[in-house]
Amino acid sequence: MIPEIHIEDYKYALEDDRIAKYPLPERDASKLLLYRNGMVEEHIFRELPSLLPENALMVFNDTKVVPARLHFQRASGAHIEIFCLEPVNPVEYNLAFASTVESTWKCVIGNAKKWKQDVLQLYNPTEDKDIERLGLEAHLIQRDGQTGLVRFTWKDASPFSRVLECAGTVPIPPYLNRESEAIDSERYQTLYAHIRGSVAAPTAGLHFTQAVLDGIKARGIETESICLHVGAGTFLPVKSSLVSEHPMHREPFVVSKKLLERLKGGEGPVIAVGTTSVRTLESLYYIGVNCLENGKPADVEQWAPYTRDYSYSTEEALDAIARYLDQNRLENLVAGTRIIIVPGFRFRIVNHLVTNFHQPESTLILLVSAFVNGDWRCIYDYALLHDFRFLSYGDSSLLERE
Repeated sequence: MIPEIHIEDYKYALEDDRIAKYPLPERDASKLLLYRNGMVEEHIFRELPSLLPENALMVFNDTKVVPARLHFQRASGAHIEIFCLEPVNPVEYNLAFASTVESTWKCVIGNAKKWKQDVLQLYNPTEDKDIERLGLEAHLIQRDGQTGLVRFTWKDASPFSRVLECAGTVPIPPYLNRESEAIDSERYQTLYAHIRGSVAAPTAGLHFTQAVLDGIKARGIETESICLHVGAGTFLPVKSSLVSEHPMHREPFVVSKKLLERLKGGEGPVIAVGTTSVRTLESLYYIGVNCLENGKPADVEQWAPYTRDYSYSTEEALDAIARYLDQNRLENLVAGTRIIIVPGFRFRIVNHLVTNFHQPESTLILLVSAFVNGDWRCIYDYALLHDFRFLSYGDSSLLERE
């Protein structure tokens, strides 16, 4: 049964001065709140390796943020901002980024009412020669409110990935209330970012340095990666009072057969770095159920975990995915998820969570509450009283699930 949850119950007072507008000079100098057995302790992030359980498996999201915000100008002088969300033609990210002539994307369009059907020219106030050579133009195919389909064309046969690197800016979160700056190109990206596709960083990973990663390895903790491309929907507030009326956005992900085999073994606790890793890992169970019942994977729908009882074990579900991959000679599971994790959710894979401090009345607060069995206020009250920094560039927490 879909839980009846009122988002107002997940509100707390977050003043603007508690939001970290910029990262600290050192990634691992952030504070780290440890929640264990209902108790809270305060540490520094570089101490993380010593706080982790032995024989654990730590899972990172290696998605890479792309400079997906582009600024165009109409002949009339009106400025139009276009924020690339996901590719439409070609639909696969790697093919879209490799395109050398044109690429069509679903976009958020700023100042949309002022864009009719004319072709937009890239805004280039400094007359940058590299940008000028690109000859990037935007063509409006269709619009639905503030979103629409936009076809980009350019002249110099560069892949679209280079076009974005040259002409785009890093899409930092709107709640920072500032424009992107040079520091964001480096720091709004994890050290291990690898696969292009996100329009928002998996921010729990922003604290990791090579020294912390080396410390984790020295403890004998194994590490693996998933890739979930974070969409702009991560910034969308829950606008309806009842969470059941909030639509979750789809996010694509990739999980390797190697990781599936590791999870099947279940020899030690699983530590997820970030809520994106949690959503991916916990989605695997429901994809496995679909393999068991329908013979193939399918996207995980928003309320799938709550609408029926599931009798399959986690190992049975993961086994079913592995068999499907073997039968089809695939090394990776490619799927999507709209899963929403709220109080009452049954966690089947993740035991520990590294995550930042999230916006009030957000789906991420709901996930944290579900993970700590409703004790989220204890954690957030401590953080507010002890000068923790909040949101993307803020401090971190290590949460243990009982």
